[in-house]
Amino acid sequence: MPALRQLFGEAIVQPDGTLDRGAMRTRVFSDPAAKRRLEMLLHPLIDAEARREAALPTTSPVVVFDVPLLAESMHWRQRVDRVLVVDCSPQTQVERVTQRPGWTHDIAQQAIAGQASRAARRAIADAVILNDGIGLDALDAAVDGVWQLWQPLAQHPVKQ
Repeated sequence: MPALRQLFGEAIVQPDGTLDRGAMRTRVFSDPAAKRRLEMLLHPLIDAEARREAALPTTSPVVVFDVPLLAESMHWRQRVDRVLVVDCSPQTQVERVTQRPGWTHDIAQQAIAGQASRAARRAIADAVILNDGIGLDALDAAVDGVWQLWQPLAQHPVKQ
């Protein structure tokens, strides 16, 4: 919070000292320079934490990263063996995002417009699951299907 406060001022701080997510969201999705400043602060921290967590001892040969901005951060594509993209139409994206507290239709559209295109996300994928008009059970089954295909390959990574 101190670094966020220094970069963006008191307008993004709630009275209790925590981040005002709505104010931050409005700021970064309406001001590309503010978004870049936020990314320059957060991305190195996120990268360091992901590396730390991936290095933790485990009995599994597989480490799964959930990287919402993978297509925008291509260094991630070079660090992983396979990419699964869960895809949906822009209309579905807007509908789902606006169901979250504090997200308006305009802010959702600005956020989506500031991300890699649907085609760019699909282009970096080794597998794509279409998540339009299906429920969580069907999505879970589709993910399990990809896992069943990829699990034998876990012992033999294929660096891109």
